[in-house]
Amino acid sequence: MAELSPRTRAVLALVVQEYISTAQPVGSKTIVEAYGLKVSPATIRNEMKLLEELGYLTHPHTSAGRVPTQEGYRYFVEHLLPDQPLSVDDQLMIQHQFYQVRQEFDQWAQLAAAVLAHTSRMAGLATPLRIDTSRFKHVELVEVREGLVLMVLVLYQGVVRQQLIHLDRSMSQEELSQLSNQLNALLGGKTAAEIEAMVLPLSAFGQRVQRMISALMSREDQAGTEMVYREGLSHILAQPEFANADEVHQVVAVLEQPPLLGSIFEDVRRNPGVQVMISGGGQYQALRDLSLVLSRYGMDESMAGVLGVVGPVRMPYGRVIALVRYVAKLMSDMVSEWYA
Repeated sequence: MAELSPRTRAVLALVVQEYISTAQPVGSKTIVEAYGLKVSPATIRNEMKLLEELGYLTHPHTSAGRVPTQEGYRYFVEHLLPDQPLSVDDQLMIQHQFYQVRQEFDQWAQLAAAVLAHTSRMAGLATPLRIDTSRFKHVELVEVREGLVLMVLVLYQGVVRQQLIHLDRSMSQEELSQLSNQLNALLGGKTAAEIEAMVLPLSAFGQRVQRMISALMSREDQAGTEMVYREGLSHILAQPEFANADEVHQVVAVLEQPPLLGSIFEDVRRNPGVQVMISGGGQYQALRDLSLVLSRYGMDESMAGVLGVVGPVRMPYGRVIALVRYVAKLMSDMVSEWYA
């Protein structure tokens, strides 16, 4: 990568920022007038020509203006993008929405996708927290009617599973609550294998519930493709880059490809911090017209979900990176409180 002079770097940053804002090719005169530069348009034009020769800008059709290339966007994000926090107003709005569902663990990922889409005006993605091995948190046995009990099993990753149990004999709610309390005291934090191997001082019905808990948790550990919440597709399709049907189909296909997203999410889980993928990062042809700004949230790689924003390559990276970083930090803090 060629080393750029301070002025060349500044011109590249201004071209990228202007193009992100207007979606129109940027001319040297526009740069001088819009930013009040004390140099001539010819000077800026020479810098833009150099940037084009280096592969950071391109010259579309017969337009006098330039637009950033994929390499130009990457250089901008990696070297020129100022570190900016999310606005206080946005922070307060997001905090308020998550506060309302603080006790509803299973709603966090869906809300994250919606918040990211609404705030960025692009598409938001989020997966629920995934834990490599499920751990028991709580069970409740509730009488539905005589001879029928509802078992509500809560796991530490926030998953809630329910199962009906038919009884051979009638049991009072008091007896069921006592058994629930006993199981909660004995099984807290245990895995399915650990629960299956335990020999506990339980009644025959209690041992039956123990086996059911272990079986439900084992099925959860063997679950297939994770759920991905998606919100805000209409925001992407409103961008001028996606004006024709083929481009629309491409965007929809990408967002509906579990193997593609799953592969990317696995990479994100292994690395801390916000990660930016521009035009597929040279690895995913299907993403050539899109950028992804993603981050893991949670406590570590073994207890993590992924969230982020998908939009056109012409994306306001500074604001989106700040947004993704803030929501990931907020959700990580909530996970830490949940598991404390």
